[in-house]
Amino acid sequence: MSEEATSATSIAAVRATSITSVPTLEPPFPFRQFIVKAHGRCNLACRYCYLYEGPDRTWRSRPAAAPPDVLARTALRIGEHARAHGMRALSLVLHGGEPLLAGADTLARFADLVRDRVPDSCTVHATVQTNATLLTERRLAVLAGHGIRVGISLDGGLPAHNTLRTDRAGRPSWPAAARGARLIADRFPEVYAGILTVVDPTTDPVELYESLLALRPPALDLLLPHGNWSAPPPHWDGTDVPYGDWLCAVFDRWWGAGRRETRVRLFEECLALLFGLPAATESLGLAPFDAVVVETDGSIEQVDSLKSCYEGAAETGLDVFRHSFDEALRHPGVAARQTGAASLAARCRACPLLSVCGGGHYAHRYRAGDGFANPSVYCADLQRFIRHVAGRLAGAAAPVTASLEGGTP
Repeated sequence: MSEEATSATSIAAVRATSITSVPTLEPPFPFRQFIVKAHGRCNLACRYCYLYEGPDRTWRSRPAAAPPDVLARTALRIGEHARAHGMRALSLVLHGGEPLLAGADTLARFADLVRDRVPDSCTVHATVQTNATLLTERRLAVLAGHGIRVGISLDGGLPAHNTLRTDRAGRPSWPAAARGARLIADRFPEVYAGILTVVDPTTDPVELYESLLALRPPALDLLLPHGNWSAPPPHWDGTDVPYGDWLCAVFDRWWGAGRRETRVRLFEECLALLFGLPAATESLGLAPFDAVVVETDGSIEQVDSLKSCYEGAAETGLDVFRHSFDEALRHPGVAARQTGAASLAARCRACPLLSVCGGGHYAHRYRAGDGFANPSVYCADLQRFIRHVAGRLAGAAAPVTASLEGGTP
């Protein structure tokens, strides 16, 4: 039997065990994740950064830090949106650049302001995403005292993994980042949100994963580097599946541990989708996208990943002073990401992996002159990964199914 047929059988077997039905809803769906650019510059100069080294240069014309009036108006708009849609919870991501350049006190005041503006029944889950180099005990105490969790961005848990993450003088960021990561793990584990890592297929996957485990993150986000058909990702030639192979190796290490050493969002959501359960990630599934960005000048934009495609790709022409977030929901770019399979390429709609893959990350579908109605540039890698996970899951479920049916495990 071919790999495709085997994986299709595995996926069908896994889905047959699911007893959960997902309700059908109609767009537009309200935003539930508000990414606010507290500071639009960074103290590092990572050589692969899609934001500062990519095709979009709009950051240069914006204020370095979000002024108080932008933050105040943003909080008001978030409260307005939460009230209009009866939200019980929302996510507030304090972002950059490097958001700690704005000051921990500024971030704390803003999080408090958002909480003041939303209805009492709405919980605000606030997180700051940082490169960890500016984390100190005082700053962490301020963030913790205001209910702000801390996510860290690293390329791995060893100095050799982080050689491209340097400051503007070319000095390595690892010593300061490692200190920050260990400080939060040792002294403030209650606000440790986890580590975000961009996959580099030239690294040893198991070594890198275990190096991150040593930093004791409660969760890991493994992200594919931003690339598309016109600007392919590094180490990609369209013939092999280096990213898929890398993810499979880490999955096997994670799956075979015998206990959950940490959450890996990509793995857990792939498993959920294989069971037919709802899952929300930019990289997998057909869940409607619900994130929006506010830039330091108050511009309302789509997510930063689009800036890896072309200049102005994330722009909406809206801002928090003149427009509501409901108006942003009607923007064609946002609407396209909330229509599910209807906005995908015909090849994706016909694919047996559609409900799990979901066409892949939106930015990774781009082709100059052809837009986003394409499969992901990582299509083959995603197929390799999803089929592998389905096979492992079906293999684990088979003895249980046989036992339940009176067979021999």
